[in-house]
Amino acid sequence: MSSSKAKKHRQKLAREGRRNPEENRSPFAFANMRTRRTKTKKDRLYMKKHKNHDFQKENDGFYFFPLCF
Repeated sequence: MSSSKAKKHRQKLAREGRRNPEENRSPFAFANMRTRRTKTKKDRLYMKKHKNHDFQKENDGFYFFPLCF
């Protein structure tokens, strides 16, 4: 792939022993600065695909009562 003009310029500066402008970048330039938020009640309700099945507690609504005579 070809390099951009800016990248070629940075490489030339590094070859000549001068400071590479990439090193001037702030560490926050690479950080993910999106705000995080907890899920709302509505998000949790929409997330539940099988609404009548509770697989985590293994309760599927079926009860078995053995009859002993």
